[in-house]
Amino acid sequence: MNSNGKPVAVVIGATSKWQSDGRNTHLVHGGDIDDSDLPVGVRWGVGGAISLKFAQEGFFTVLTTRNHANAAPLEAAIREAGDDAMIVELDLASRDSISNAFARIREEAGDPDVLVYNAGYLEGRDLPPEMELMENIPFEMYETAQHIASSGPFLVAKEVLPSMREKGQGTILISNNNFSLRGRKRYTGQSLYYPRVLMRGFAQALTEEYSEHGVHVANVVIDGMIDSPGTRATAHAQQNPDLLMNPVKIAEAFYYLHTQDRSCWTHELQVTPFPTKPSF
Repeated sequence: MNSNGKPVAVVIGATSKWQSDGRNTHLVHGGDIDDSDLPVGVRWGVGGAISLKFAQEGFFTVLTTRNHANAAPLEAAIREAGDDAMIVELDLASRDSISNAFARIREEAGDPDVLVYNAGYLEGRDLPPEMELMENIPFEMYETAQHIASSGPFLVAKEVLPSMREKGQGTILISNNNFSLRGRKRYTGQSLYYPRVLMRGFAQALTEEYSEHGVHVANVVIDGMIDSPGTRATAHAQQNPDLLMNPVKIAEAFYYLHTQDRSCWTHELQVTPFPTKPSF
């Protein structure tokens, strides 16, 4: 319970598929990996780093995940630092789950002041080379991708925008990737990111509709590989450590967007590690 009346930050997708026991980590490395020697800020990828950052800045931080156990270590880390958080289970493929989750958030934490949409998925990563072309992709995979990248942001925004509009202030930050900038071919080993352009377009539409009501909406293009237990353990990352993006620094960029003066809001921010050329 948010007994101290702190401002509320909700992080959709507070955990990472690349955390030590994440689904992508299991897919690539065959099981859990040890993260005990890693800094707290990188153990749960960018979702965890954003959650830690807003908690440190005095927010009551709501961690959403499909399974409570996924976020339990992150919640413990936030509480050990003397900050406040709670876990709420939320499945973006279910309208009832989204509605029930936000009903609980409003009851136990309060109306969200900040919403960070950081949901991810791995559908498509395990398809073999002979299924690389779009014609071979099962519809069920596309359906999951569009739930996370398109209908999910729509349904979640509907839950928070009324109270933000009534208060005349609020922040919605969407965590996206370079596949949102234009349609791109999916190569073997990549997730099915076709619908990410819809996520970017939705952020742009919300900016036009809600900026005048005091709601700051921004699409954040994370253009690179995020440091986390599963990514750091790959051969590519170990051979090219400068390609890894520090999630703590990404979280600082998100917090910067939230704290911008309303006279000069940023509505799209692209962050890229220094050795690589920005995507376009």
